[in-house]
Amino acid sequence: MDNNRTFLSRRDMLAGAGAGIALSTLAPGSARAASVSPFTIVINQSPWFDSFRKTVELYEKETGNKVELDVNPFAGSLEKQRNSVRAAKGQYDLLIMNSGWFAEMYFGGFVEAISDIDPGFKLDPDVYSLGETIYFDPVKKTMTKNGKLMSMPISPLIPLLYYRGDLYKEAGLKAPETFAELEANARRFNNPPRMYGIVQRGARGPHTVAYDFYPYLYGFGGSIFKDQSAGDYSVMLNDEKGRAALDYYLRLAREAGHPKTASLDQAEVIQNMVTGKAAHTMIVIAAWSQMDDPAKSAVVDKVEFAPTPHVQGVPTAPGLGHWLGGIARNVPDDRKRAAVEFLRWFQTKDAQVAAAKFGAIPINAAAYRDPISQERQFRWMKPLAESLPHAVNIYQFPEASEVIAILELGLNRAVAGEITSVDALNTMADQIETVMAKYNYNTGKLPPLR
Repeated sequence: MDNNRTFLSRRDMLAGAGAGIALSTLAPGSARAASVSPFTIVINQSPWFDSFRKTVELYEKETGNKVELDVNPFAGSLEKQRNSVRAAKGQYDLLIMNSGWFAEMYFGGFVEAISDIDPGFKLDPDVYSLGETIYFDPVKKTMTKNGKLMSMPISPLIPLLYYRGDLYKEAGLKAPETFAELEANARRFNNPPRMYGIVQRGARGPHTVAYDFYPYLYGFGGSIFKDQSAGDYSVMLNDEKGRAALDYYLRLAREAGHPKTASLDQAEVIQNMVTGKAAHTMIVIAAWSQMDDPAKSAVVDKVEFAPTPHVQGVPTAPGLGHWLGGIARNVPDDRKRAAVEFLRWFQTKDAQVAAAKFGAIPINAAAYRDPISQERQFRWMKPLAESLPHAVNIYQFPEASEVIAILELGLNRAVAGEITSVDALNTMADQIETVMAKYNYNTGKLPPLR
């Protein structure tokens, strides 16, 4: 069994779907937040940002407390967080940390445990622990429920398969479960330039093409490392499963995909889907609301959702691209307490139901146990429920950004046709092994592919 897979605990599994308490029907006093000092959240601009902004505005309205949002591009947010937590006095109080760098904040001691700031804080039992990544044992350097509560989930993101349900209905097809089925259907609908069978992300960025490649790599049964949980960081990327995954990714792009895949980032992928130019894409669930937004979409009510495909005998394996909210250690105590108060409110069912109405992905399972799951606009909830138990926590060490940078360059070059899949995999594996050895991890590498 691939121990890099991080399965959610039973309370994390979505039972049923959505909750539908309209904003106007939130119970009086449901916020239960004390009056606290203003504080600042540093956050990235992303498809889910608007729903978070509206949720913060609701918090301000419900409680009278003030929050400042410092909004940045993905890389800019990381740079600001790194600079702030290393300063004598931090500028940002609540850090919205991506799956690719939260370990850096934990291991570096830059985030203070919520339970240390407020020993009376209680995590709602229905909040997803996302592979226990909200906890950290600073002594054993492991993410375990036996550790301290270090953060609150902000957005439990994973990718799903988005596909044109109207075209599938006309053709008498069912949602693809395997990669073979996806490829056959992508080829069937591929009719460029009017429509591409699938549109994939191939651009190099802070965490771009690598993130979109994970469900292919792990869905083929591959892995970057042998067994992170056991401390075995032997690099497995360039095994036969890795080659099958990358060859498949490249074949889809070249034979049933967009001719400029190597230059496409998330915004361009989404744009192709909402303009009716793509029959399929595999993107983060946070983009779901754009599909039915009449101001943005030409395919309103035509896009369906399914778990990411896989090969026979391997489960769906979406990579966790989640976001966690951690409180900086080097900020004044009154601002720490203010951030805790916001998180106390944010985790509640009422707040998360409202967030879902705004287009967010709820962090509280109670928000999924309401009849709105049967409503057409929340049709993504069922496949999300099926997928989350199989989500993969890709990185469990603080130097993940260095590995991600290697993957970004190698994968982009392969998609662009500058190097072969074999050259890309061998080069990336060599460089990743060098990084892990530099930091004294138990590592190694496979013989190069031929």
